[in-house]
Amino acid sequence: MLEQRIQQQFFESADLQYQVAESLSRPLAAAAQMLVDGITAGGRVLCCGLGLSDLDARYMAALLVGRFEQERPGLAAWSLDALSRQVDATAALTRQIQALGHPGDMLLLFEAQSATRATHGALLDAAHAQEMSVIALTSNLDEDLRGALLDTDVQIRVPHSRAARVAEAHRLLSHCLCDAVDLQLLGAGE
Repeated sequence: MLEQRIQQQFFESADLQYQVAESLSRPLAAAAQMLVDGITAGGRVLCCGLGLSDLDARYMAALLVGRFEQERPGLAAWSLDALSRQVDATAALTRQIQALGHPGDMLLLFEAQSATRATHGALLDAAHAQEMSVIALTSNLDEDLRGALLDTDVQIRVPHSRAARVAEAHRLLSHCLCDAVDLQLLGAGE
């Protein structure tokens, strides 16, 4: 019984990734182009997430600064610290966006669990006030977030209600974005 449950985790994850491959390729391509355009114009990528999604933001920033699969110069990206000394993580992230964001920069927001407009509204409003573009990797439950995004922003919505499946998909989406950025900047690798 335990083995079947474990196998079911694999099947559910694989099924989700197979189901969304076609529908998410267009917003992923738009997000990758936004990153390339912003980076080549001198913009920086500020990555953030609340809760466990903060770890996804840190991972993505590390891939951009370090490398994905090809050697390349580091890209100007970093993860904002949601675990700062402030009790309110949203307020801490908002303050960092206000202090560090500049016109032409991009906010890369990860959210594997549903969030309210109030939770992310402050982050998006701060980014937009700094004339930053937003790429939001979200779950199926983030309906409120859609209304806070501008036409120039990109939302990549993983249509699943389980945070674990969404987080797994976000890891793949991060890899897809890094691969697309590297392809645009470096050409096809080996």
